[in-house]
Amino acid sequence: MQRGYQQGGMSFGPPFTPPIIKNLIIANVVIFALFGLLPELRGLHEILMVKPASFWTKGMLWQPFTYMWLHGGLLHCAFNMFALWMFGTPLALIWGAKRFLRYYLLCGTGAGLIIATAPYFVAAMLPEKQLMLHMNTLGASGAVMGVLLAYCLTWPDRTIMLLIPPIPIKAIWLLPLLFFMEFSVGPPNVSHSGHLGGVFIGWLLLLRDGHTGSFLPSWKRIKFLYQRYKMRKRLRDASRDRYRSN
Repeated sequence: MQRGYQQGGMSFGPPFTPPIIKNLIIANVVIFALFGLLPELRGLHEILMVKPASFWTKGMLWQPFTYMWLHGGLLHCAFNMFALWMFGTPLALIWGAKRFLRYYLLCGTGAGLIIATAPYFVAAMLPEKQLMLHMNTLGASGAVMGVLLAYCLTWPDRTIMLLIPPIPIKAIWLLPLLFFMEFSVGPPNVSHSGHLGGVFIGWLLLLRDGHTGSFLPSWKRIKFLYQRYKMRKRLRDASRDRYRSN
């Protein structure tokens, strides 16, 4: 994402960065630099990243929180921090630091729990996927994807200029496009469960606050659709029984 079109013109990124965004970026960059500069710390990666088997069988319950402060490379860290700055800044300005930090941490930690749990369901259905239980995951992408969801639902009609390809799109189409690219041409080491998990947890949090907009279903809408489905099913069953009796 390169440019955001604001009312009254075009600008590259937000004009002001609130302290909460600066502090999150500084924390991620400092941790990344420390692990890169101090080889003796690299052994900690093994216990700080999310590994499903370690979380569920070895009691490493801190992993769904600690994994989001680690990154596997400079580009990984830079992309996540750029997205956090670009899309998190407007949210932090209207939400305030406390609400934004809570949302960010809950999206990241919730995604971590999904990363630690989803492989067990996959392995139960596909025994040849047992290796997934021992795979490590790290990065702030789950939290950042939750931030992207909140941004897109808050300003769905805002135009964003993509970096690759350099085309403008409405914000509401950003996540569908990112997931399409991720599942079609993305690298094999991307954590799909982490990205989807961050969006799912973000949706639940926004749903609780009543800020899902008209693009994602609310609990009321889901209940209505379910009740309508049951009513139509009863009507179909009644019609079928009547036909058989004739």
